[in-house]
Amino acid sequence: VVSASVNPIDNILRMGWLRQMIPLQFPYRMGNDVSGVVEEVGSEVTGFSKGDAVYARPNPMQSGTFADFVSVKAEDVAKKPPSITHGEAASIPLVGLTAYQALTEHAGLKAGQKVLIHAGTGGVGSAAIQIAKHLGAGEIATTCSGVNTDRVKALGADVAIDYRTQKFEDVVSEYDVVIDTIGGETRERSFGVLKKGGIVVSVTGDQDPEGHAAKAGVRFVIFFMHASGSQLETLGDMIETGTLKPTVDSTYPLGEVRAALEYSMTKHAQGKIVIEVAAE
Repeated sequence: VVSASVNPIDNILRMGWLRQMIPLQFPYRMGNDVSGVVEEVGSEVTGFSKGDAVYARPNPMQSGTFADFVSVKAEDVAKKPPSITHGEAASIPLVGLTAYQALTEHAGLKAGQKVLIHAGTGGVGSAAIQIAKHLGAGEIATTCSGVNTDRVKALGADVAIDYRTQKFEDVVSEYDVVIDTIGGETRERSFGVLKKGGIVVSVTGDQDPEGHAAKAGVRFVIFFMHASGSQLETLGDMIETGTLKPTVDSTYPLGEVRAALEYSMTKHAQGKIVIEVAAE
């Protein structure tokens, strides 16, 4: 392992908020993204060799990337895009796959459609803006603080909504897709900005027990991303063409993981928090 990165799920797990859904066996090694160099390959593995620079989002039950070494299924691994550092590569897998799967597998975003992406400066949000642009979205709106307007527009957003001074439902309407990274009341308000038959794809929170989506005549899905080496290859191609740019906020050494996790909980990070395990 050369680099790993912090994700909200790391704090969620360490705080025990998902212990009924994901019972952990201790000692549990944290970390869900990795970029590094292949040390060994299995006897039936093809396509990878010792010394290859690779990146991955391991299977959730085989995570533990805040470590010197990690074992990963070959099908979950892809070659690291050569134009970026290991730190930048480690910032991509979980958020990149989440954004890609939300837009393609679940929303089925088509060229010309309008999409609202909540929290455009967050890890998933910033990736989703860029991927939606790549997929040909007709209009991309996102929520952010006013000071980050230029930042999200540089990523590809057409409409930046300052959540501190504006209600997004007063700015956009008749949209095809909403990518919800916040949940709660934000999600419920999102149903109202969709055209009939539109969809809210959520990566957080729970189901829609009160049926708000059905009452609004729209669709709703919540999902957990899955590891995929082939999709990481697709994201890698986007990185190499400049379509997808990693967004790194800060870097912490492995010995300061706790400080990195605590900083993540402040929600002040503008991009991913990288954990440096070894020198590049």
